[in-house]
Amino acid sequence: MKAQVFAVDVGYGNTKFAFRMQSNVVSRMFPSIAPLSVSDAVSGFGQGVLSKRDVEPIEIAGTVYEVGPDVDRSSAYGNAGRTLSEDFCTTPNYAALLGGSLRYARITEVDRLVLGLPVHSIAKYSAGLRESFTGALKFGHGAVQVGSVKVVPQPLGSLVSFSEYGGSRFDRDNAHLVIDVGYFTTDWVVANGFTMNDRRSGGAPGGASQVYQHVASLIAKQEGEPVSDIERIDESLRLQKPLLFYRQEIDLKPLLEQSQAVILSTVKQIQNKVGRTADIRSIVLTGGGAALYEPAIREAFPRTQIDVLDSPCFANVKGFLIVGESTLARERKANGVAA
Repeated sequence: MKAQVFAVDVGYGNTKFAFRMQSNVVSRMFPSIAPLSVSDAVSGFGQGVLSKRDVEPIEIAGTVYEVGPDVDRSSAYGNAGRTLSEDFCTTPNYAALLGGSLRYARITEVDRLVLGLPVHSIAKYSAGLRESFTGALKFGHGAVQVGSVKVVPQPLGSLVSFSEYGGSRFDRDNAHLVIDVGYFTTDWVVANGFTMNDRRSGGAPGGASQVYQHVASLIAKQEGEPVSDIERIDESLRLQKPLLFYRQEIDLKPLLEQSQAVILSTVKQIQNKVGRTADIRSIVLTGGGAALYEPAIREAFPRTQIDVLDSPCFANVKGFLIVGESTLARERKANGVAA
């Protein structure tokens, strides 16, 4: 299938993608976990008894990875195939997750692929992304032809989504502060309309995963056992369920309260960079870790309106899609090409 624009937000926590099918926007996501594919998997022998996992094999440079909604979230020693490093977008895991999104959408050709990067790393890595993912891409299922790649700062996607779906809450004449709490990084953008204020915008390591890691360290101290499986901590907090740890079910709420210092450290960086918010119409809170950070952000900016986006996990990628469509249409019009 061909798509004019295909938007992908390969986040540290989840990979989200969006594209337009007729007048409808289709969006899906799966965990940003890409372990090596298991060639001797036994699940296939249980047909009729065991459910088949929803995963796809994706080949990168001769190595086959496994991606999808049912990918294993835990492993024997805690390394589930998730990458948490600043150069994530240069890794085979990133390429496998991007390939997985195209495979699940059954896209074989796209005029414009839109990707996002954290604010503090976009200058360093955007050119490499454009070079790596333009042209004929091969993921083990036949070539996918990509005409061009546009890379945008991740919070810009949420700002565009807010302008599209926020109704009268979006003020084109005054500034908004968009705070995108991701899995590994927290990024923020101050923008008047769609003009970014670079001096007040920024990003830093300090997303949801650092909270999960601190909770894991508290459990390890409490139980005298190493804890490295932060994927299950993430799931337990999101579902508001206790964490099974050997024969115990641990209530994570008290441990989350003890981890507030991690959150406050990141919020303080935002305060220092943004400065006084008397000119800010509202703070637009988005990202998969928004719920974790919301209380601290409300306390740090008590006089500023907080707008929490609906379905914050998809806010960036839906905005990417709008950016891709508008820029592609504008370029085609300038070149005299029919849309």
